[in-house]
Amino acid sequence: MSTWRDDPNAIPPWNERPKCHCGFRTWLQVWTDPLPQGKQGCRFLKCPNIDDDFKACTFMQWIDTRPLGRVRFHQVETKGQYHARHTQAREEARLAREEQERRVRQQQREAALKIQEEQFQAREAQLKREEDELKNRYKEPAQSSTSDGRNKKGKFLRFTQ
Repeated sequence: MSTWRDDPNAIPPWNERPKCHCGFRTWLQVWTDPLPQGKQGCRFLKCPNIDDDFKACTFMQWIDTRPLGRVRFHQVETKGQYHARHTQAREEARLAREEQERRVRQQQREAALKIQEEQFQAREAQLKREEDELKNRYKEPAQSSTSDGRNKKGKFLRFTQ
């Protein structure tokens, strides 16, 4: 199975590119100068923050130790292609981050609802116990037919002291 490293015209996947100390993913290029000797036609990764005079950032990493032969393109990736990939990767990362944040918020909402439901059930049970206690506290003991001052026929008896 060939990889992008074996194909001189292939562009490496975005996530396999190293990051420069500036924080940028590197840009794939082909060395076109005759010096240093033996490097013409070799591919290298460089910081996109480099200008033509190497004034901005000097990060550069060789991919090939020797030329791979005829490379059809002197510039394997244009700046427009680089920036399009950079924008796409940034957008994908943003969408993944937002999806993760959405999942976390959903889990937090579900956990909060579960806690509220448990608290509601506990409060309901406590109120039921309190209601039962009040009923039992003020409940009069079972009364016979004569204990309320009436005789068996329902007429009131006169109590004397």
